[in-house]
Amino acid sequence: MPGKNLSRDEAQQRASILAVDGYRVRLDVTSAPDPAAAVFRSTTTVAFRCSEPGAATFLDLLAPAVRSITLNGRTIDPATAYDGARVHVDGLAAENVLTVEADCAYSRTGEGLHRFTDPVDGETYLYTHYEPADARRVFATFEQPDLKAPFTFTVTAPAAWDVRSNAVHETVTTEGAARTWEFAPTKPISTYLTAVVAGPYHVAADHYSRELADGTTLDVPLAALCRKSLAQYFDADEILGVTKLGLDFFHEEFDYPYPFGKYDQVFVPEYNIGAMENPGCVTFKEEFVFRSKVTDAAYESRANVILHEMAHMWFGDLVTMRWWDDLWLKESFADFMGSYGLIGARTRYSSAWVTFANQRKAWAYRQDQLPTTHPITADIRDLEAAKLNFDGITYAKGASVLKQLVAYVGSKAFFEGARRYFKRHAFGNTELTDLLDVLEETSGRDLRSWAAAWLQTAGVNSLTPQLTTDAAGRITELAVVQDGDVLRPHRIAVGLYDRDPDGALVRSERIELDVTGARTVVAEAVGRPRPALVLLNDDDLTYCKIRFDPDSLETLRAGLGDIRDDLARALAWSAVWNLTRDGLMPARDYVALVLRFAGREGNIGVLQSLHLQAKTAVDLYADPAWRAEGGRRLADGALHELRAAVPGSDHQLAWARFLAQTAGGAEHLGLVRGLLAGSARIDGLDVDQELRWALWLALAAAGQAGDEELAGELATDNTASGRRQYTQCLAARPTPEAKAAAWSAVVDSDELPNALVEANIAGFSVAAHRDLTALYAAPYFKLLERVWSERTIEIAMRIVAGFFPRAQTGESTLAEADAWLDGHPQAAPALRRLVLECRDDLARALRAQACDRA
Repeated sequence: MPGKNLSRDEAQQRASILAVDGYRVRLDVTSAPDPAAAVFRSTTTVAFRCSEPGAATFLDLLAPAVRSITLNGRTIDPATAYDGARVHVDGLAAENVLTVEADCAYSRTGEGLHRFTDPVDGETYLYTHYEPADARRVFATFEQPDLKAPFTFTVTAPAAWDVRSNAVHETVTTEGAARTWEFAPTKPISTYLTAVVAGPYHVAADHYSRELADGTTLDVPLAALCRKSLAQYFDADEILGVTKLGLDFFHEEFDYPYPFGKYDQVFVPEYNIGAMENPGCVTFKEEFVFRSKVTDAAYESRANVILHEMAHMWFGDLVTMRWWDDLWLKESFADFMGSYGLIGARTRYSSAWVTFANQRKAWAYRQDQLPTTHPITADIRDLEAAKLNFDGITYAKGASVLKQLVAYVGSKAFFEGARRYFKRHAFGNTELTDLLDVLEETSGRDLRSWAAAWLQTAGVNSLTPQLTTDAAGRITELAVVQDGDVLRPHRIAVGLYDRDPDGALVRSERIELDVTGARTVVAEAVGRPRPALVLLNDDDLTYCKIRFDPDSLETLRAGLGDIRDDLARALAWSAVWNLTRDGLMPARDYVALVLRFAGREGNIGVLQSLHLQAKTAVDLYADPAWRAEGGRRLADGALHELRAAVPGSDHQLAWARFLAQTAGGAEHLGLVRGLLAGSARIDGLDVDQELRWALWLALAAAGQAGDEELAGELATDNTASGRRQYTQCLAARPTPEAKAAAWSAVVDSDELPNALVEANIAGFSVAAHRDLTALYAAPYFKLLERVWSERTIEIAMRIVAGFFPRAQTGESTLAEADAWLDGHPQAAPALRRLVLECRDDLARALRAQACDRA
């Protein structure tokens, strides 16, 4: 496969003849503070063995220039050996030493070695991000996960900088204005897990120690880092506190000492994802450094991510999938352990499973109903496909299925299997069968059929209760009906709910059973009084969409907010949202439920999800003739709840932000402007900097924020976050000029950093501006292949998905998408997948609108 891609077949062939003994990588980034310097010097020496002497192979490298190549003392001409993506070498010996010296490019896309200059103080910061295959932008490498090796990094940087990598530094020498950091060799790890962080970072240091079963003491130096200009907001004690709880928990559960020496956690700017599990040097998006008030849901999310990345130290770093087909072997486990660990590690975030049921599973349900859905164990033929598989299936569905597996085999057997898995495959690579082997040993169950149903097939099942009663109102039969292309075994709990003396809906009976086949009778329910609500999958043990019998649905319409248990209520909210997305509940009915009961929702994370979903229901799923009315109702509801919320509470802040997202009428926008000017006040509401930008965005989208006003706000907040939000406000203005400028800034130039690309797309895509953005539907489909070929895959993905005309919810847009797909059968499969997924979202919106009209 030519170009920048790498096929699975090529990787397998290369691994069949090569074994890597180690890399020595020397980087010189002393030029980084100079904005005119585009490249840095990279020198890689890799020692490797070849089982077929005389054979040829290649290293992966994306660099503007290769200066020299030397194989076993033989000089190779870069002009003939380097094709822009690969360094080709032949005449291999049984044992080889290859050195490649190159000029590699500083990145502004978050891929490779990203360079950022802080507008606050002019300081420059560097960090790497590679997954799945961007280490080749920094050094020459065999870029595939199964060619693990020890890495020894040497980094020369400005003398005032701190430099971090996966291992501890052994020596630091200063020479003039530069300092060279020599790091110890790492344990054998995959190329995508290596990391370098450099810059004048603020550092908070700590230490973790633990007595091990063999009587020795494990000592782990801890550090949390952020940019200097964010240090005043950095709650390192909270971050490191969660870290220590997590290390205690994972040592208890995994019975394998943390294997990577130190544990740095670095919060970095303009990061493309939430975090990355580089062993010993985990990187996080710096939005987790909260510079204004956020709800407790944001703190829970950060703690979840901390534990997610920590779980990777074992699931993914110690034991790594052989190829990206088995990406789930790390991501599904880490996603599951993030929530499981919040409870097990005794953090203060006791509602982790409520958040999981309400938010993570929503991502999985959407992804699993797209035409591009895939099994958890996927068929990943190349790197472009791997990039797209960091999705709701691999993460959230996989984690949901693991939760079902724990219910199926028991937690004791599950974690004993994990312990054996780590000991058996430490520093190696695995496939699905390796995990099933240990779980079968510990559980005594045959998991091959279970894996075939759950891991090797795609799609989500629906479970629906069928209920009959006698004249006295007692159950004569309760059955669970399963729908779906593949019928799976489900271990579920059935909850029967009734009103208590206070009027709350509480569980009166819980029946746990195995659901198999198309119809399963719940024998234990016979003879019980007919409940007000039958809730399938109570306690959220399995992965499915739950439906309701007619009487239960009426109970929810009248009293969803009366369900006392947080998790049960979250499951009910999730179920009615799925009904809305599936065109089985009118969007306006869902909005009515939110307006009636969201004000009573106690879980702040669930409330914020309801806000997002209600806005989506109005923007995409409601009859266009009702959109304006629906939008007014949401804004009125937000204003009412904002005034009613407890002063200073998380709920008050959430409703204030929701008002900013929905404000359109004179009353709403007048309050928004008053809050910004200080002429209006809501008792307890602190209009801090982040909330100010949210309010300015509301005014900008309504055409009521002038250039000078926005520039004035930027002048008071000339930070990375301020520039990003200022850019979004400019693009969100409802004028042809604003949309044209945002479009051109992203499409006609590759000068913008990733963060500002995202900001322009977000501002351009305001749903209420569909008449303005309709003009760009035809140009969008014309630019797709050019963007895919010219931009890095990260930026191309953002443009393709972000500029898709999803607000143009009409048959003509659907026809344009179909015409492009029909006319471009040879387009890159990953590009076609993105367009097909956007097209399917549009078709779903049209079906939901038809339901709402009816």
